[in-house]
Amino acid sequence: MIDLAPSSYYYQPAPPGRKAISDADIQDRLEALALEFPRYGYRRMTAQLHQEGCRVNHKRVLRLMRRSDLLCRVKRAHVHTTDSAHGLPVYPNLYQNRVPDELDRAWVADLTYIRLATTFVYLAVLLDACSRRVVGWALSGRLDASLSCAALTAAIRARQPPPGCIHHSDRGAQYAAHEYVAILQEHGFQISMSRAGNPYDNAQAESFLKTLKAEEVHLNDYPTFQEATRRIERFIKEVYNQKRLHSSLGYASPVTFERAHTHAQVELAPSP
Repeated sequence: MIDLAPSSYYYQPAPPGRKAISDADIQDRLEALALEFPRYGYRRMTAQLHQEGCRVNHKRVLRLMRRSDLLCRVKRAHVHTTDSAHGLPVYPNLYQNRVPDELDRAWVADLTYIRLATTFVYLAVLLDACSRRVVGWALSGRLDASLSCAALTAAIRARQPPPGCIHHSDRGAQYAAHEYVAILQEHGFQISMSRAGNPYDNAQAESFLKTLKAEEVHLNDYPTFQEATRRIERFIKEVYNQKRLHSSLGYASPVTFERAHTHAQVELAPSP
């Protein structure tokens, strides 16, 4: 038996006329991508390179990222912003992390704090559970129902969801408030809330907020409310929704996934 390494046995030369891409070229592109997506791991980097036409396997990407010290080291932390001791009505968990097959069939909502130079502001977001797209958000210096209502109103205006869409959140006072519930009922939402003290019941929204903190908030200082608004808006609209690859979406961005999903639905629709 010939003693050959597996890589030598399976080696295939580049097709005629196509020059094999060098480690240096891949490394240059990885460093450029790392500036735009600082928390991309080697799997997302590999998927991004594949989408750009670079046929490279994940082991090579991992090796080159290690060489350039591009592997992210995420600090994990959890900050509680939920006040569920409010005496307002709460609702059962209708969603139960069952991801729908259609857009605007379930929305997930959550909020978090953002540190400024001398104070805190608060961010409320809503995501479409099918595509993970942020469909509405609002930033405020006050952690109250006006914040959550502003994000919800923006989402409804942008998406016009059909009656019966599930709205899922934690049991916080901002989501149980009478004015918030009134908007949900007016537009025909089914109201769903997580079990008490169980953040895993709202895993998709929690995941987005961790991504936002790791890839935007913790990498920047916001001297003013206006600067925080500008940077967070850019991250949500231009990076997260448009460009950031999601493993749960087959390494597509939310916008790309929605376009493909809508196109597939049109193709499957019966002819008149």
